[in-house]
Amino acid sequence: MSLEKELKRANIELKEYQIKNLETFIQKLKEWSRVHNITRIKEDKKIIENIVDSLIPTTFIQKPKNMVDIGTGAGFPGLILAIAWDDIDITLSEPINKRASFLRYIATMLNLKNVEIFRDRVERIKDKKFELITSRAVTDTKLLLNLTKDISMPTTKYLFYKGSGVLEELDSSIKEKFNIIIKNRGKRNYLLLEPKS
Repeated sequence: MSLEKELKRANIELKEYQIKNLETFIQKLKEWSRVHNITRIKEDKKIIENIVDSLIPTTFIQKPKNMVDIGTGAGFPGLILAIAWDDIDITLSEPINKRASFLRYIATMLNLKNVEIFRDRVERIKDKKFELITSRAVTDTKLLLNLTKDISMPTTKYLFYKGSGVLEELDSSIKEKFNIIIKNRGKRNYLLLEPKS
């Protein structure tokens, strides 16, 4: 499976140096995972699938001025988005030390000046507001909205990478407050919440 081919197939447009950065990320993730067990995703094919999954929203949402990714883990989706959107400020919130160290290592190695690693839980971020808040497989939608209330603005959009139970998480209070857009690809549902004006 070729990364470049899979990106093309998904209509994801990246520059050559960004694809090279993603290829370096694949190599380093495998190296670190052998020693530090950063993630269960260890084969090229699976890593490429997760990279494409992380980048699909770049095909349908407007790039924000800044964003925060909650519980970035091994880099999906936050670090991958930071490689693609290298001209916006991106905060990666990851409380587990070995994963935060890996994120810091990759950001330094790839010279990602747009990335800040916050080694703690997202609710401990102070004095910052974000245009876009993302999360993949962290917790349910209502709790995510509650955890991030202090770092959001009235115009903040939310992008949550969800599975099949996405509709069950959308209660009337969410429907009243947000325009709800769900894009589907295989088993993945990309939930975009845009505040109603």
